[in-house]
Amino acid sequence: MNGRALLALTAASLALPASAQDVPGDLTVMPPVPTDFAPPRTSWGDPDFRGTFPIDDIASIPFERLPEYENRFWLTDEEYAERQQQIAATEERSTSAAEASDRLGFAAFLSANTSGRRTSLLVSPPDGRVPELTPWAREKYEAGRSSWTDGVDFDWVSDFDTFDRCITRGFPATMMPHRYNNGIRVMQAPGYVVIKTEMVHEDRVIPVMARSEMEARRWPEDVRTWLGQSLGWWDGNTLVVETTNIRTGDSAEEDHLARGPSPLNLATHGREPWNTLPTSPEARVVERITMTGPDQLVYEVTYTDPQVFTRPWTARLDWSRDDTYKIFEYACHEGNVQIRDYITASRAERASAADGER
Repeated sequence: MNGRALLALTAASLALPASAQDVPGDLTVMPPVPTDFAPPRTSWGDPDFRGTFPIDDIASIPFERLPEYENRFWLTDEEYAERQQQIAATEERSTSAAEASDRLGFAAFLSANTSGRRTSLLVSPPDGRVPELTPWAREKYEAGRSSWTDGVDFDWVSDFDTFDRCITRGFPATMMPHRYNNGIRVMQAPGYVVIKTEMVHEDRVIPVMARSEMEARRWPEDVRTWLGQSLGWWDGNTLVVETTNIRTGDSAEEDHLARGPSPLNLATHGREPWNTLPTSPEARVVERITMTGPDQLVYEVTYTDPQVFTRPWTARLDWSRDDTYKIFEYACHEGNVQIRDYITASRAERASAADGER
């Protein structure tokens, strides 16, 4: 299929009427996740979620709701048509450039589904905005250092966050769409669900058990990892995953907390970048993953950290299966000159400024 044919096919898929996309008549209502679909079963009897679910198709949706949408979860027909036109224009430009160079264009990586009509991925609080930070978190956030923030003077590797250093995007940030590398692969074995993310190649090995067994399986308070300890259980056909013991920063010292992984390390289109949000020892994440159709999963995540946010927040993401999607090697450390270049440039700027003052 050539680029223009692909563009026409994608544009046609975007032009589905609202009624075909299950958008409610009241755009201020977020319907509950459907639970009437009977998923296939694994040979050991669990709902079978195995497959590859790239979430590029929702990457353009803001995490936070823009103020002009007020209390609406959904775009109007006119707003959605405008979003379609913007996507089509981007596809047209990239496809034309690709055809001129005989290469695969950006349009090949774009698609849309029902959630394309969403005003934000955040569904709670109802205003679609990240809750206010506590005074402690605001101080840590503003003092945070990352290549994603402006005005930072770099002198050593400790001036960079964990994403800069190819360690982790943080949790649950690793489950959220970014600018690229948005593949998610779900694998299962008796007693386990494994979720692999394309970005940084983070693998979450989740033991699945009876809910009554979970507390006995919890790690001690002082045992922590970047992605925490995730334990799962089945609520009917919904996989529920509860995560605690998330590592808070680069060391146990409080002044390093802001340079650890952010729970919202996102390419957000909302209020501000959240790359330097701190994580406290009280952080807790509850995920619910439900199959709503043969190739559709709904992923809900509720994040609670009373030291950081003044209230919990919940995001809902639609995952569409595409088992033809290829996850290639994520070679972040190899040939990564970013850290060295930032430090070298900052030191050169300081030296130049010092020479100018003499």
